[in-house]
Amino acid sequence: MDYKYIEQLIERYWQCQTSLEEEQILRAFFSQEQVPENLRRYAPLFAYSRAASQEQLPGDDFDSRILAMTEDRPAPVRARTVTMRSRLMPLFKAAAVVAIIVTIGNAARFSAGHDAAKDDINYAGYKDTYTDPAVAYDEMENALQLVSEGISSAAAADTASKAAPAAGADSTLKR
Repeated sequence: MDYKYIEQLIERYWQCQTSLEEEQILRAFFSQEQVPENLRRYAPLFAYSRAASQEQLPGDDFDSRILAMTEDRPAPVRARTVTMRSRLMPLFKAAAVVAIIVTIGNAARFSAGHDAAKDDINYAGYKDTYTDPAVAYDEMENALQLVSEGISSAAAADTASKAAPAAGADSTLKR
């Protein structure tokens, strides 16, 4: 059988010069079961277009199915605010560990090398300046009286210096 017309249509198809009717003729020809051996290599091209036309389009429930798939998603992750305390928490923990280690080290050193005679106060080495306790008491009372008078005079001078600018401000306002 002579398939020159089909070969001419294929040549025009590759040059993009075929009409829709001629392309329909090619699809119908290649949809047959018996295609010549030399034209069989073009069969998948036109069979694809036939299969594409028979593809099932999305149904009316397509939108509802897609929306149902998107509604099952978890809520979006929100950004956390990072406070200064949470940023410095590792530093605080490290400082606490160092403080504990230093404390334990000092306690171990103190307990291992503690000499009671060296650390206790030696009251025998002190010499009293007064032999009579009544005289010592009078001297201490006089010293405390001097300190009290000094504090009183400083407080009086402080209140006087605070009152002086206020009085000067009143006198300028009265003039």
